[in-house]
Amino acid sequence: MLKAVILIGGPLKGTRFRPLSLDIPKPLFPVAGLPMIQHHIEACVAVPNLREILILGYYPASELTQFVAEMVQEYKINIRYLQEFMALGTAGGIYHFRDQIRLGSPEEFFILNGDVCADFPLVEMLEFHKQKGNKPLMTMLTTEATRQQSVHFGCIVQDKDSHEVTHYVEKPSTFVSTLINCGVYLCSPELFHTIASAFNARQQEFYTEGAGDGKEAIQLERDVLMPLAGTGRLFALQTARWWSQVKTAGAAIYANRHYLELYRSRRGERLARRGPGSCQVLGDVHIHPSASVHHTATLGPNVSIGSSASIGPGVRVRESIVLSGASIADHSLVLHSIVGRLSRVGRWARVEGTPCDPNPNKPFAKMDNRALFNRDGRLNPSITILGCSVTVPAEVILLNSIVLPYKELTRSFKNEIIL
Repeated sequence: MLKAVILIGGPLKGTRFRPLSLDIPKPLFPVAGLPMIQHHIEACVAVPNLREILILGYYPASELTQFVAEMVQEYKINIRYLQEFMALGTAGGIYHFRDQIRLGSPEEFFILNGDVCADFPLVEMLEFHKQKGNKPLMTMLTTEATRQQSVHFGCIVQDKDSHEVTHYVEKPSTFVSTLINCGVYLCSPELFHTIASAFNARQQEFYTEGAGDGKEAIQLERDVLMPLAGTGRLFALQTARWWSQVKTAGAAIYANRHYLELYRSRRGERLARRGPGSCQVLGDVHIHPSASVHHTATLGPNVSIGSSASIGPGVRVRESIVLSGASIADHSLVLHSIVGRLSRVGRWARVEGTPCDPNPNKPFAKMDNRALFNRDGRLNPSITILGCSVTVPAEVILLNSIVLPYKELTRSFKNEIIL
């Protein structure tokens, strides 16, 4: 029997995802028509003998109750949300709820960070893990990055023959390796002994030196993976499938593109098809059944339209996410943007961002996780984001800008944050 643990953090995290996370928890933000962590759940459900999924975080339980109930009903698997009493870190919540994870004596359990999107190779991880016999405490998923990108992630040095992790550094100051941590793990229950040692060390450090970010907080990357590297109990499985860390809205656009591409080969019924009386569809497009799209509109490629959204005559939408209840009026243009819930785009308006990756066929995930501002204080060119209930008047141009919720624009903007 197997289990899975999805780590989602809490409302104090995900600040780079604002303003989209101001009205909906980041883990529930819809990517390719589904809440972000529903893609995690679908990947877990596909693993044979996986019986339970535990979602760990410190969001108020009321914000996830309905979602969890819907997931249980749809996938017919036991799913529970366990709320942390405070931010416990990536390993602290696992240790705090260790009895819940070990209940039923699972042979192994997966750990998935909630802020990653990927074509999760969980079955392959399980096979790889079992091939190592009784040796591994943990198998971690890795992927190849460029030298410049690698220093922003956990970097891994491994034995090329055995795939044992011999060295691990979290966000090194200098180049270590192009092999990076994907935030997806398969663990033996014996790992709790290692986490317990890290917990005791953190307690002693907190009480004797007054150091650390809290006596209960343990970081999986710093407190567990780094000491475990080189012991012969930590292994790495490298994947060539797509992977992206979703820290910003720009990365959500990238993930949307790739989840839609996966639908084409696995869940074709989720993609829109051109038919009598339907709009023109280019490439991969998801349209919620309750959305209203005029037959003269053109959508795609890589577009998701949310529930109860309204797309008017002659509208053009490309490389964008339109959230639930939003409306785009006649002959407007939306490119490389996210239109927030209940927002309104007037006639002949133009809402446009800059693509984070003009060449999507380059190696590694070119997700847009750049800082909001560059070194000289200017806003980095990126996608345009409309927060919840924003009104864009007719014939207004909005370029590379971020609009906070409940704003009614009166003129055009370029490269600005509208507070």
